[in-house]
Amino acid sequence: MTTTTHRAAPEHVHPRDVPLATALAALADPVRLTLVRELAASEDWSRACGSFDVPVRKAALSHHFAVLRESGLLEQRDGGAKRYNRLRREEFEARFPGLLALALRAELD
Repeated sequence: MTTTTHRAAPEHVHPRDVPLATALAALADPVRLTLVRELAASEDWSRACGSFDVPVRKAALSHHFAVLRESGLLEQRDGGAKRYNRLRREEFEARFPGLLALALRAELD
């Protein structure tokens, strides 16, 4: 039995095409920062969208993931009925050296 979904594949923006203001805005939101930090502590492609413990509904969570994709921080791929995530560490670091490391520092909260 094959599982099909009717949702569109996620669209990704490469970090080299992202303005600094877009990257900073993505990291400024507490929910998105939580998502990025949890992804940073996880293996690539090991976290499905529904596995994050954040205080927002599904529609808002989808929006936050879209903002992270548009900022070049996140890559997603579908696996059956779930959508899995990868933090684009190397690509983002090449575009914005040190920014991700700074955002991951907990003492900055």
